[in-house]
Amino acid sequence: MSQTPSATLAEFTATLADDMIPDAVMSRCEDFLLDTFGSMLAGYPARPVKSIRDFALAMGPAQGSAQIIGSTRTTSPLFAALANGAAAHMVEQDDVHNGSVFHPAAVVFPAALAVAQETGASGRQLLTACVAGYEAGIRVGEFLGRSHYRIFHTTGTAGTIAAAVAVGRLMSLTPAQMLDAIGSAGTQAAGLWEFLRTAADSKQLHTAKAAANGLTAAWLARDGFTGARQILEGTQGMGAGMSSDADPARLTDRLGSRWALAETSFKYHASCRHTHPAADALAQVMQDNKLSADDIVRVVTHVHQGAIDVLGAVTRPETVHQSKFSMGTVLALIALRQRAGLPEFDAALDDQSVAAFRDKVTMERDEEVDTAYPERWIGKVSVTTRDGRILQGRVDEPKGDPGNTLSRQEIRDKVLGLAQYGNTLSDEQLHAGLHAIETIRGATQVKRLY
Repeated sequence: MSQTPSATLAEFTATLADDMIPDAVMSRCEDFLLDTFGSMLAGYPARPVKSIRDFALAMGPAQGSAQIIGSTRTTSPLFAALANGAAAHMVEQDDVHNGSVFHPAAVVFPAALAVAQETGASGRQLLTACVAGYEAGIRVGEFLGRSHYRIFHTTGTAGTIAAAVAVGRLMSLTPAQMLDAIGSAGTQAAGLWEFLRTAADSKQLHTAKAAANGLTAAWLARDGFTGARQILEGTQGMGAGMSSDADPARLTDRLGSRWALAETSFKYHASCRHTHPAADALAQVMQDNKLSADDIVRVVTHVHQGAIDVLGAVTRPETVHQSKFSMGTVLALIALRQRAGLPEFDAALDDQSVAAFRDKVTMERDEEVDTAYPERWIGKVSVTTRDGRILQGRVDEPKGDPGNTLSRQEIRDKVLGLAQYGNTLSDEQLHAGLHAIETIRGATQVKRLY
């Protein structure tokens, strides 16, 4: 097999063994699985998620090996991946890798967990497969570059590859089969940002289909179904069709020594990650200067161009989900409620005080911030007060970034809050799920979480 970048990535992920992965990376993978469990529980009751779940249950078997998280229902791995992929991304609390602008957990865990429950894989095998999915998906996102993200939702595109690789590793695909899986995943990769302009439900379809399509690609590859061997860097591949700055060297960047999973961030606020740096910077200014929302007449957020490209489409939010992509709404919640969590967003849409503060907020491209992005997401704000002062705020690592991360207890507390918000499991089921995930590395067989 010719060692193209795609082939090198396929070989690394197909042969990745648990003893090659540092213990800290395996532990962090457990943390992300725990974090994602909470996101699935919180997203389960949402209307768009219910639509996709109802479709899955209508099309798939009424019972199966794979669990639909948030309920006691089971179905086939394909349709569980579809339903859980939709739920994992709904409440905007799932993890994100800064450099690739990609949410790995929402596509990797739904696919891998469903297949692990089907095959009876061990906990270590599940975690190893998920690490492989993170490492591949993040590098594909970096390869596709900033130009890709301006139009395409990277979690839907690179996410399809990530899911295929995770499932392929669980199925013990050979390097040649893994390359076929990547080829079949890449030709299915999709997801466009246009949905934000009309508050459409498409974002949940992106993660649902990425998880399910990636699973499909790996399953087919095991059966001998072939895929394009250079779907990523080929002359008619993803880079050629979806990017103007694709860099094939990113596909194999320090494989085996640089663990991209460990660079991934938790989400503290329940909103688009592009809002988090400015939200933290505003909170800092208000705390340091003992300001209330009434003391503020204007906030300028100094942002990277990617934030303007995504958030600029939302000027007057029409739905709760769309409001999470409104810089003004997020900063209004920080100023007025000191928190931008799920209950705060639910109450914000028709709140006139939120709307009034939202109109005080503007975004301006900042050269330093834009140059640092996407490797670093710097938060900078200029706050004009009612008494005429202009106060500057700056945060170099937003809460949740690797250098300002969440502890296991903070993650657990977050999951408990997300589970309470979703309110679909009993306390007994919830704590059984928490225990299953926190001890999963020692599990000889991955079964239902609760």
